[in-house]
Amino acid sequence: MARQRAPTGSSIIKIAVTASAGAAIEWYDFFIYGTAAALVFPKLFFPADLPPFVAQIAAFSTFAVGFVARPIGGLLFGHFGDLFGRKRALAVALLIMGVATALVGVLPTYARVGALAPLLLVALRFVQGLAVGGQWGGAALLAIESAPPGKQGFYGSFVQIGVPLGVVLANVVFLLAGVLLPADHFLDWGWRVPFLLSLALVLIGLYVQFVLEEPEAFEAAKAEAADHPRAPPLVRILKEHTADVLLAGGAFVANNTCFYVAITYAVAYGATTVGIPKETMLSAVMIGSVVMVPVLVACGAASDRFGRRGIFMAGAVLCGLWAFAMFPLIDTGSPVAITTAIGVALVLISLMYGPQAALFAELFPVEVRYSGASLGYQIGSVFGGGFAPIIATALFERFKSSGSIAVYLFAMCMVSLISTIALARRAKKT
Repeated sequence: MARQRAPTGSSIIKIAVTASAGAAIEWYDFFIYGTAAALVFPKLFFPADLPPFVAQIAAFSTFAVGFVARPIGGLLFGHFGDLFGRKRALAVALLIMGVATALVGVLPTYARVGALAPLLLVALRFVQGLAVGGQWGGAALLAIESAPPGKQGFYGSFVQIGVPLGVVLANVVFLLAGVLLPADHFLDWGWRVPFLLSLALVLIGLYVQFVLEEPEAFEAAKAEAADHPRAPPLVRILKEHTADVLLAGGAFVANNTCFYVAITYAVAYGATTVGIPKETMLSAVMIGSVVMVPVLVACGAASDRFGRRGIFMAGAVLCGLWAFAMFPLIDTGSPVAITTAIGVALVLISLMYGPQAALFAELFPVEVRYSGASLGYQIGSVFGGGFAPIIATALFERFKSSGSIAVYLFAMCMVSLISTIALARRAKKT
């Protein structure tokens, strides 16, 4: 494996900050869609005579399309990033996401163009999924492969904090729009503003392309590959590392399922089932996300000292147990209880998500790392977050109890626990 240089302090800080900023806005783009799917799209992009439950399922289905596209994006951008560079793949992903999200903000509604409206929505959501499927691997590897020895978990966590920062940005914009605009103006045009703001991502993509440098580890691996040609990265990943990719996906299932239930389904559940003002639910998600930021960095740093897998497995167990407390707390209607329910969930998720970037990167050789880490991450996102809001909605409709959702979350956490144990055993054999 190629040896990497020790970067200067200023260069790694510049990479970490840029990766965090790009990831934050990229995830902002992805999450404003989820918030809109919970609060806006059922009313604007589907027939008015649909029952509320059916319209909500339909809106969450368009949300899931982005997750279906993410493994495809991981394959495409991972292959490209392993061949031509992390920063090039990341820059293209950021540009595509910025343009696709802005286009959502100018889409016509069902009242204007009929069935074409949800079709266009699905198409752009698919493009969003392709872009975010490529973004994570590029940002994570730029930070991790440029980090000083023994600091990969710490610097990798700066990419992970893009997720809660993106949630905060998305919710702040929606909260401001909801507070400052009358309800009819918000539904008429106000919801479009958060999507149009995503054009800022284009500027970050250009900065990544023209200012940041490739990690020396990648450059050395590229030079070695030129002297000793091997099969393309995608072929090697599918032939030589299939088990690691699948187990990585399994490890990510709990993290992603619990996260999207907490920040997306819980908002819809609280607002429509319990009758809690949507501002209360969004505020709880925002507060929990703010708390999540330093916890992610602390967990990433702790994984450098104490190991990645133990912290990750503790998170899976604790998240599974907390699932049985989260919805009863939301059912109380108390803002403090609701914030505690979501905030504690996000803190426990951080035990998994903080060390994850470094954990996944270390599973694969440098020359196929972008492909392997991205594909494992995005497979987990499909079976975790992609269908989580739909499954949670369907379970509550069937059993009329949030307990069924808690059992579902616990089961996903056990899948991740078993997958992580299997990865640890494989590591001991190699």
